Amino acid sequence: MHRFLHFFFSLLIVFFSPLFKAQSIERIEPPFWWADMEHSEVEVMVYGKGIGTCTVQSNDLLISGVVKTENPNYLFITINTAKKVPGNYEIQLTNSKGKLLTLPFELKSRRTGSAERKGFDQSDVVYLLMPDRFSNGDPSNDSHATVSEKVNRTLPGGRHGGDLNGMTQHLDYIQELGATAIWPTPLFEDNDSTYSYHTYGQSDLYKIDPRYGTNEEYVQFVKAAHDKGLKVIQDVVPNHWGYNHWMMKDLPTYEWIHQFPGYKQTHYRISAQMDPNKAEQDEMLCADGWFVRSMPDLNQSNPLVLNYLIQNTIFWMEYANLDGLRIDTYPYNDKKAISTYTEAIMKEYPHTNLVGEVWLHDQAQISYWQKNSPIGAIDHYNSHLPSVMDFTLHDALMAAFKENEQGWDKGCVRFYENFVNDFLYDNPTNLLVFMENHDTQRFNELYPDINDYRLALTLISTVRGIPQIYYGSEIGMQGKKEMGDGDIRRDFPGGWPNDVANAFQKSGRAEKEKAYHSFTTKILNWRKTNEAIHKGKTLQFIPENNVYVFFRSWNDKTVMVILNNNSEQQVLNIGRFQQGVGVKTKGKDVISGAEVDLTTKTLNIGAKTPMILELY
Repeated sequence: MHRFLHFFFSLLIVFFSPLFKAQSIERIEPPFWWADMEHSEVEVMVYGKGIGTCTVQSNDLLISGVVKTENPNYLFITINTAKKVPGNYEIQLTNSKGKLLTLPFELKSRRTGSAERKGFDQSDVVYLLMPDRFSNGDPSNDSHATVSEKVNRTLPGGRHGGDLNGMTQHLDYIQELGATAIWPTPLFEDNDSTYSYHTYGQSDLYKIDPRYGTNEEYVQFVKAAHDKGLKVIQDVVPNHWGYNHWMMKDLPTYEWIHQFPGYKQTHYRISAQMDPNKAEQDEMLCADGWFVRSMPDLNQSNPLVLNYLIQNTIFWMEYANLDGLRIDTYPYNDKKAISTYTEAIMKEYPHTNLVGEVWLHDQAQISYWQKNSPIGAIDHYNSHLPSVMDFTLHDALMAAFKENEQGWDKGCVRFYENFVNDFLYDNPTNLLVFMENHDTQRFNELYPDINDYRLALTLISTVRGIPQIYYGSEIGMQGKKEMGDGDIRRDFPGGWPNDVANAFQKSGRAEKEKAYHSFTTKILNWRKTNEAIHKGKTLQFIPENNVYVFFRSWNDKTVMVILNNNSEQQVLNIGRFQQGVGVKTKGKDVISGAEVDLTTKTLNIGAKTPMILELY
């Protein structure tokens, strides 16, 4: 059936090809490139009615390849830019009647040090925000003539109007909070008729959604963030597009997306990607099935698709001067292709960082997807992906603070056992650690007591890895996952001109919000300059009485972290922790400012209380 449809599709194009009488160029992607790039063989996609019937030549560019698909509206022209200087060049397209079309193509100059830029790492704190729900800095772009869905703030799943201008206006807020990197969810155009605010169903990968702003405003936002010492991480989605992506109306080839024929949904069982006993159909459906009906699954095993995605990501890294990437639904991609994609990005920017969403609940399975994984090596697989997300720690956080009494595998033991398994990772320091994100239950909904928040924030701020916090968590924002994603993605209070309260300002915060914000600011700003946390080794002790104690040490700096998850005060025997304390005799609690004498035999710690002791 599949072969018949493919053949029928091809016959239709051949039959109707005489109708393409007049060629015109409607799109050129990428629209330009840069001289002196590692990726110097640039495959330029040219789209226009009947353009694929043209011949290609250039007097000043080396054309190293031309691919024509069964759809005569596409040309894929590979140009070699290896020895070219910045400037404006031309490619000539000639149709069968001798008519000449000129395709302009510019090679720009790269920024100084562009390839050497440093990505986000363990010294950073990542602030995750949803642009549509953070702040509306320009109400004039709330609804736009070129896209379907208009603003409707009364709908939890509707467009609310947040934008790039709003994000830029509150960079000081993010900086003062103590975060050092910003991860906005995707910003490319999403032209779905409804539920487009999350922008994961993208319709144009070379265009910022006009309800957020323009391409140039995005560049300006990144520059403004850099001027304040903040890094910017772009959220990319190589696994799928939105059903209203412009190519879906006129696919370059039947096999550009996965068809069965038509739609078939993934089973979401990512474990089929690494199962040594897997059925082939199970592995295939995981990677090739559509994520949801509105998101066609891209066929990255097609070289044209894969190169299109690689070039698009490199384009934005260079154009916007980005500091790294978060890659959505990483294990749902074709395994070999996503490895090639990741390796190409890292080859162009060897000092940046990429973190993949690997939503699994087993550390061996998560480790499989990290670069140089000892688990992946068993399967002769290397993703080349530097960082993955620590979902097992998130699982522990979702359960541990409701367990006031420690069992064999309950309470703080969950944290201990999570870090016991660090031997499964090639680089456990390059994991993203978090309490919540835009897809999970709100932490403060599950744990409405601020004492639980204090314990959790202390933990993710001091353990190995890169902490990520989700916008609004720092003011105690709640939201119920069971009410729909819109409820865990509420508008930040004060982000809209007519909001009753403005939590961006201290004077606009309620007393509870002030308490959350004050604690967050203290911990994150302290963390900014502590090398023991950024670089230190970890020493942990088996929890007793639901109290977890670990140390982070670097050179002569030692930090002792104590988390009392018990509902009652506990008394610690200092001698038990002598290996971590060493020759230090005192400690100062970062949170309370109190000094602790470590030469005494015991230390009292209050119920549901964290301590961060800088030892000296």
